[in-house]
Amino acid sequence: MSFVIAEIDSEKISEIKTSSRPNWLKAKIPSGENYSFLKNVIEKNSLHTVCEEARCPNIAECWNAGTATFMILGDVCTRSCGFCNVKTGMPTELDVDEPKRVAKAIHMMKIKHAVITSVNRDELYDGGSMIFAETIREVRNQNPNTTIEVLIPDFKGEEFALNNVLDAFPDILNHNVETVPRLYKKVRPQGKYNWTIQLLQRAKQKGFKTKTGMMLGLGEKENEIFEVMKDLRKVDCDILTLGQYLQPTKNHLPVERYVIPDEFIKWKKIGTELGFKHVESSPFTRSSYHAEKQL
Repeated sequence: MSFVIAEIDSEKISEIKTSSRPNWLKAKIPSGENYSFLKNVIEKNSLHTVCEEARCPNIAECWNAGTATFMILGDVCTRSCGFCNVKTGMPTELDVDEPKRVAKAIHMMKIKHAVITSVNRDELYDGGSMIFAETIREVRNQNPNTTIEVLIPDFKGEEFALNNVLDAFPDILNHNVETVPRLYKKVRPQGKYNWTIQLLQRAKQKGFKTKTGMMLGLGEKENEIFEVMKDLRKVDCDILTLGQYLQPTKNHLPVERYVIPDEFIKWKKIGTELGFKHVESSPFTRSSYHAEKQL
């Protein structure tokens, strides 16, 4: 098996680096009957979605298809990642009734594949893992035919916290690597690359289907992307998502370059050759994009 990282025209890269957002990255304004219905359900149940908090460009497509990614444990994160639009601070409360409301909303929305993620709650001894577990159990209790994917924090490398989640048996265990090791200090200053790799390895050793994602356009080099992909395959990660990083506000990390669509196609091919069971790779790809099709 051979892997070829094709050379990309340097003039084209330079042009994309300095120009405004290209046409292939211009999303439609969210609208549609089902979009409005889902927004109403979420607001009535006092829930948060990463779709809204992270200003996901796929929100209209996903919500009109009847899918959404729920964000539990509040809307204030204890970390200050350079790419994320979620508020940073010290959370003041823990909503123990949230799991039941998430399950109720999923039932009302008739979701067949639910994605549940969260902010980081480093101030909690278990990182919020017990609320994750309770949410999985409530969703399964109220929606027995719904498959469940969880996109979890790294829990600061604590194995007992990961086990709390795994003991509730999600169908997919997702944790994003986000970027290459060299960029962790500015992209994920409170995270560690080895925590992510170890978490995915532990979940796989317990027999779970594992998934991770990476953003491109933050200044990573091609050989670094390739090395991360190889590290992920060493721990037998099943699913990989690759998408374009988009700066949510001027206070966040700038886009170093806009990755052309052909490069995403190339990475999909390389990932498939490396042995990933599924690679979702495109400019608008996010962790939950087409998640229901990946299972």
